[in-house]
Amino acid sequence: MNWENIAGHENLKKLLRESIAENRVSHAQLFLGKEGYGTFPMVLAYAKEVFRLENEHAASKVEHLNHLDLHFSFPVFTDNKNSLSKNKFEEFREMIMASPYSSYDDWTAFLESENKQLFISADEIDDQNQKFALKSFEGGTKILIVWRADKMNVAAANKFLKFLEEPPAKTLILLTAETADDILPTILSRTQIVEIPRIHDEDLENHLKKNFSMADEKIREIVHEAQGDLNDALKILNSGHKSDEFEKLFVQWVRDAFMVKKKPQFLKSIIFWAREIAGWNREKQKNFLNYCSEIFRLALLQNYQSEDLVYKKINADGFNWAGFSKFISGANIESILEEINTADLHLTRNGNPKIVWTDLGIKLSRYIHKNS
Repeated sequence: MNWENIAGHENLKKLLRESIAENRVSHAQLFLGKEGYGTFPMVLAYAKEVFRLENEHAASKVEHLNHLDLHFSFPVFTDNKNSLSKNKFEEFREMIMASPYSSYDDWTAFLESENKQLFISADEIDDQNQKFALKSFEGGTKILIVWRADKMNVAAANKFLKFLEEPPAKTLILLTAETADDILPTILSRTQIVEIPRIHDEDLENHLKKNFSMADEKIREIVHEAQGDLNDALKILNSGHKSDEFEKLFVQWVRDAFMVKKKPQFLKSIIFWAREIAGWNREKQKNFLNYCSEIFRLALLQNYQSEDLVYKKINADGFNWAGFSKFISGANIESILEEINTADLHLTRNGNPKIVWTDLGIKLSRYIHKNS
């Protein structure tokens, strides 16, 4: 991953490159931000720059994640009483080579491990300690990249703290996480924090124009929906058929929710609707939740005469977008979005998807009739 391949963040890239050139490199750094904002690409580019100044020829190996002095830790599930990153490294490498902006949910889907807990274990930290006790192959810096450091369990975090306090000579530790909420304060106090903000819409639009051939109007729609997240933008770009499916199921949900109040028999239709969605993998279910949240927000904007901000409407299958929007207001939008966020949380924690979706489907019929 080269600096120029990273979407946006020009000022931050300049600061990071200058810190390396001027030898102001903290031995432990935490890059905070959503994967889609570019945390991992930024870390890879940073590592490559460090290696480049030591041995320009060897630095190119970072692009393929096969530099012998570059090591990775990332969440995995326990397999045969073993939970070491190296056992899943080829899978991780394949995912990152396809898209360095891949998220934690992408990783769980890639491993087909939606119903398994992924974490960084104490055994993983011991394994890395053994690797860093050895001399570097290239004779320079050894770098450890911990992807999603917030997924360390308590035992791993405590062992990692000792590694941070007394790292071997010429060791650079680079961590990534979405937020610092689940990281030990003692670890935070020993790292230099680098915050990765969302990608500016203009930068995201330029990146898509540079790499994909499509109408400007379509690109602007994707940029609006992605909200500064390149990973989300790529998913939207590559899922035209999925968007049609999401639209159809959203319309079905709303229509059934409207009818339940007068005709309770439509409750059965909502239950069948929930069962269909519950059969998807977790990533697709969470993507549909995000889609629903965005449609409700756009309907609210439509209702409050902010039509210039409504970049997408549902007009398929005779759906009355203007009529629907009138039912989404300040009286119910907060409750609707809160229920969607709760459903997302339950899915993340491996809740029963049939129950989650049935509950959400029924609750919409209650909130959608709530008057302003």
